Formats: sequence, structure tokens, C-alpha cells
Amino acid sequence: MAAVTYELIKICKQSGARLGILHTPHGDIETPTFMPVGTQASVKGISPGELRELNARIILSNTYHLYLRPGHELIREAGGLHKFMNWDRAILTDSGGFQIFSLSSLRKITEEGVYFNSHLDGSKHFISPEKAMEIENALGADVIMAFDECAPYPSSYEYTKKSMYMTTRWAERCLKAHTDTERQSLFGIVQGGMYADLRKISAQDLVSMDFPGYAIGGLSVGEPAPLMYEMLEETVPLLPDNKARYLMGVGTPDYLIEGAIRGIDMFDCVLPTRIGRNGTCMTTHGKVIVRDAKYARDFTPVDPDCGCMACRDHTRAYIRHLIKAGEMYGLRLTTLHNLYFLIDLMKQVRYAILNDSLLDFRREFYEKYYNGKLPDGVRI
Repeated sequence: MAAVTYELIKICKQSGARLGILHTPHGDIETPTFMPVGTQASVKGISPGELRELNARIILSNTYHLYLRPGHELIREAGGLHKFMNWDRAILTDSGGFQIFSLSSLRKITEEGVYFNSHLDGSKHFISPEKAMEIENALGADVIMAFDECAPYPSSYEYTKKSMYMTTRWAERCLKAHTDTERQSLFGIVQGGMYADLRKISAQDLVSMDFPGYAIGGLSVGEPAPLMYEMLEETVPLLPDNKARYLMGVGTPDYLIEGAIRGIDMFDCVLPTRIGRNGTCMTTHGKVIVRDAKYARDFTPVDPDCGCMACRDHTRAYIRHLIKAGEMYGLRLTTLHNLYFLIDLMKQVRYAILNDSLLDFRREFYEKYYNGKLPDGVRI
């Protein structure tokens, strides 16, 4: 029995989206779900208690950053990531592959693993699939990810093919190296760039290895939205119905809704916290850049339809004042609001799936959020 299992509850008759439950050692998670990103064992500016109030059931932390600082052995000594950061709900750790490959000139890829220089101090390091498993086992997350190469966009067919097959070989090595199967579940990552035939090969090879769950990597890396949706439509049907499906690194409302319609269960992205720190809020009627001068005397909530603390207790004028004055509380409020917005959006998506009305919900949501327009790549 895997540490993390997926239970399919219902398929939306209108859209084909899935309603499910992800069972983990640290609680059950209704899906589709959005996972806030806590790169350095902290969702920027937000406490674990506030995350619980937002009803976040699972968060993501980054293996690469935690390996470099404070170190996985220190976190192991502290009792694992859950105890270290005082978070009693589920955690997913990525493998660090995306961050390492983003270093570009600071790394060298070989069949054995990746040599790279730390972005912090330039020190030299080497991470192999086996080393990635050692680090992730020490961190102790409920869901851990296989070490993979995320091919950049655009990449040639030959480069992407070579990269995809190496990712498959690395996935086999990760499976052999991962031993703590009672406490953690290892998910494989489908790669293959923007080439449907490579995506198919990658998915079939990984499914044959019988991972407890599957991620789709290498999307939302700069390609047009229609191409991303095409790759999802080519890949998702190849993945098992009884395993979780995770689309890595997407967080705009349209990507979450369209991903759910195409059968995705899990999403993560730094977007809500990143734009929140820039004074931008997602609202029912689109983005509001609350730091703008036009809100200086706006004594209404950021989003009148929102029930978060920022909208319940404060006004746009007050939050703008805090941001302009350099008060941290202002950016904490915008970050809290954005996380609430996406977590609540997924709650509404789940309700629509339960009632076989996700396409109706999508149309109504887009009408308000995108002011009557359709987001790129979407056809209704």
C-alpha cells in the first residue's frame, strides 16, 4: 500500500473533470486542489496558522533550496520538514531539477547526474537521482518527486528526445533508491517538451513503472497556451485513472480551470504570492493593482465578493497606504488574499464538478474575470 493514494469520487458529466481525494499520512485532500508554494520551508510572509485558516491542505517546498540552506541533514535532525516548519498537514517536495536546470551556465548535465554551482556562494555540488532521493527522504515530505530534466522552450526534437529518455532512466534509478515507501510516495514526471509522440512515450514508460502518482512537467515554460492545452490533451488520457495527476508550475485562474477540465488533480505556482508582493490582487472581476494611485480614496474591499481577512477587515485605500509606506502588513494582506482566492476557486471548481456544471461555471467565471473576453487558447 502506497503512503499516498488517490480515490476517484466522481467525473463531471458536463466536462469530464475529476473529483477525488488524495489520502496522505498528514490528512486527506479534496481534489482538484491548489498547493501554495513554500520554497524555503515557508510560504512567503504567511504563517502555518494562517495557511490552516485559508484551508490549505498541502503545500510545496523546494529540494534544491533546502539542500543548499539549511541542509537536509539539519532538517532530518529537526525531525523532518513537518516539525521543522510546524506544519501538520501534507507537504510535497519537488526534486530540485527545475531550479538546477534554470542555472544554465552554472551547471553541467551528465548521465550520472548534474554538476552545478550554488547560486548563493558559487560552491560546487553534484546531485544524482540517488542523491535527490537521499535529500527528499531526509526532508520527509508526503509526496516526493523524481529527479528529471526540464527541457527549455523551445528545444529541438533531438534534444528533447534525448532529455526525455534520460529522465526516464533517472526515474528508474529514483524508484530503486527510494526506500521509505510507507511514509512517502514518489511521483514520476512526464516530460517530452512540445512533441506529442515524446509525451506519449514518456507517459507509457513511466506508467509501466507503476508510480503512486504522476506529474506533467515541462509545461508553462513560455509556450503559447494552446500548445500547453494540446500537450495536456495528448498526455493525460495515458495516465491511470486511479492515480493522482499533477500539473507542475501553473497558477493563473484559466490554467487551473482548463487543467481541471482536462483531468488534472493538483496544481502549484508561486504566482499568487509573487504578484501579491508586487501589490497585485486577483479578484472576481479580474486583477486589481491595489498600489495604483486611483485606489488612494477607495474605501471598498479589494474584492467585495471575497471572504478573506484582507477583504473582510480592510479597504483598498488602507492596503495601498501600507504598501506605499513600506509596511510589510500591506503585502502580507495582498498575499493572503491571492492564496485565499485560488484555494477558494478550486473549492468552487470541485462544487461545480459535483453538480455536473463545470463548463457553466467556467463560462460565468471568465465572463467576470476576463471582462467578457476569453483567455488565450480557450474555446467555449
